[in-house]
Amino acid sequence: MTKFGELISVDKPVLIDFYTDWDEVENNVHTLRDVAAALGDKAKVIKIDIKKNETLADALRVKGNPTFMIYKNGQMKWRQTGFQDAKTLIGLVKEYF
Repeated sequence: MTKFGELISVDKPVLIDFYTDWDEVENNVHTLRDVAAALGDKAKVIKIDIKKNETLADALRVKGNPTFMIYKNGQMKWRQTGFQDAKTLIGLVKEYF
């Protein structure tokens, strides 16, 4: 959890995708690559495997796959469960620049 705290305690938006490998339909790596490329160094884009980080997922009450969150300065600004397209995610993250 300490590492997670360090990841989200930055002055730029952090988009986190909580996912599991077994759900290939909604686990779209290309979408996140597009988001990361569009945002450049103005934001961080991070994928966290729910199965490998069960304690963190439980602490954040992640129940669905995928679950997206945006943090800035250590505070959650937005959260949504379910597939999101790249354009939507880019727009949401830009709101927190």
